[in-house]
Amino acid sequence: MIQAKGIVKRYGDFVAVGGVSFEIGAGEVVGFLGPNGAGKTTTMRILTGFLPASDGTALIDGHDIFHEPLAARRAIGYLPETPPLYPEMDVQGYLTFVAKLKDVPRAGRKLAVERAMERCGLADVRRRVIGALSKGYRQRVGIAQAIVHEPKVLILDEPTVGLDPIQIQEIRALLASLATDAEGKHTIVLSTHILAEVEAICRRVILINNGRVALDQPIAEITAGGASLMEAFTRATQREEPAPAAPPSEPPQAEATP
Repeated sequence: MIQAKGIVKRYGDFVAVGGVSFEIGAGEVVGFLGPNGAGKTTTMRILTGFLPASDGTALIDGHDIFHEPLAARRAIGYLPETPPLYPEMDVQGYLTFVAKLKDVPRAGRKLAVERAMERCGLADVRRRVIGALSKGYRQRVGIAQAIVHEPKVLILDEPTVGLDPIQIQEIRALLASLATDAEGKHTIVLSTHILAEVEAICRRVILINNGRVALDQPIAEITAGGASLMEAFTRATQREEPAPAAPPSEPPQAEATP
């Protein structure tokens, strides 16, 4: 479902991502981890088509994100760390607007919006202005906009950041349901600093450090014998690895506009 092959991102002489490669199969739920500045968000923005790579390829549902961007983006639902919401719109109006942008057919648009609201627990606040909602509900709206077009792949960047413990539990339960929903099972890539969240939802971990993949392993194997995910994270991020170097020539590419 997702194939990243030698993804590189350079900013002049600085290499933010230095040759990241991995594959994620259909229906997998993967925790995408790493310390701050490791290259996680850059990699996710490349996979979602918001940022051009300097080198490498990425396939989403068989479509090259660089050469078939529209087809690849149709297969992706993306929730960035700051959800792309319009606070002056009501929930239903906003999701209808997003459904139009994502080419949901007019005949099925109303049903798609209703289904996204139902799955995300938003039916009772459909007429509420987004700016008046709690942060937990705004996160639900952010997830709803990511799934309204029924994408095969969900890429979620810190979906529970800034939430209180009750809201975190609610969002975790929602993500778990999206991962196991028989009617619309998604491949999910979850980036978070909360390891308990990864253990509760994911079955596999891909850990990025210094712009490279430092760990790619099922959680069951990591924790076999009593080891903890925190211990594995610490070991992987404390390994001494040289920072990836940029080749001497090749001018930096211009950034793509989201």
